[in-house]
Amino acid sequence: MTTLTDDTLPATPRAMRDEMIVFVVMALLLASVPFTGVYPFFVMQALCFALLACAFNLLVGYGGLLSFGHAMFLGTAGYCSAHALKVWALPPELGILVGVAAAFVLSIVTGYISIRRQGIYFSMITLALSQLLYFIYLQAPFTHGEDGIQGIPQGRMFGVLDLSKPTVLYYVVLVGFLAGFLLIVRIINSPFGEVLKSIRENEQRAISLGYRTDQYKFLAFVLSGTLAGFAGALKVFVAQNASLTDVHWTMSGEVVLMTLVGGLGTIFGPVVGAFVIIAMQQYLAGFGQWVTVIQGAIFVVCVLTFRRGVIGEIAHYFRRSL
Repeated sequence: MTTLTDDTLPATPRAMRDEMIVFVVMALLLASVPFTGVYPFFVMQALCFALLACAFNLLVGYGGLLSFGHAMFLGTAGYCSAHALKVWALPPELGILVGVAAAFVLSIVTGYISIRRQGIYFSMITLALSQLLYFIYLQAPFTHGEDGIQGIPQGRMFGVLDLSKPTVLYYVVLVGFLAGFLLIVRIINSPFGEVLKSIRENEQRAISLGYRTDQYKFLAFVLSGTLAGFAGALKVFVAQNASLTDVHWTMSGEVVLMTLVGGLGTIFGPVVGAFVIIAMQQYLAGFGQWVTVIQGAIFVVCVLTFRRGVIGEIAHYFRRSL
């Protein structure tokens, strides 16, 4: 794990300035999308998965904990938000809060179970818990099984913002993504984030310095799961459905792929990786089942050519923090 993150630069004033410059450029580019003629649904979907990948990267890239079950947070928040919006007729802002709260509770429970294990054992436990929830949601009445929850009303956020209008919905999703992204950046550059990096590099040394590493890893797991749930709650408004696809283990695999392609342990890498993977799914859909084969081939090429990921290689070449 550390071989992919050895070149991570410390949070110096110069590094933070570079990060903020790139963030402003990214925000301006994303804000101009409705005026470019780009299909908004594609960008909104990519933003939701980008936030999910950033949340996953917080855990694996900075905490050194590889989870194979992050789809359970995405799917749980999606199902709970969808149920709250359609059955309980809650407004959008409360529907999002319900989904985020559900992911928060789930992350506490699953984190308590899994965080005591390390390495492949931790990964296998998260995968097992995710598959357990998949089969629960398959049988649970409120999820409607394989049909999922369809026709979710978008409503008016705060009674003012009509989310049925694509442009309004796009900017709401964009603001949600940027807020979640900034929160992750703040966590990474905080003293808590520095302790996480030290645990990733050498946990025994962190323990010898007096840090209770299990507590730090547990908190990182809860933060990551909650932010992944926020992505799932936003995705409900974009897709207007909640299905088993979001809870399946293949979704967890896609998140790993997005993070590795963009750059593990980089701030902007998961965003780039998410856009690359979603773009391939969108524009290679005509190849049918061969899309997975093409994605696998591209992943192999990226691993062989860009060992640090796309953004990781760029950051290493220019010696910048990205």
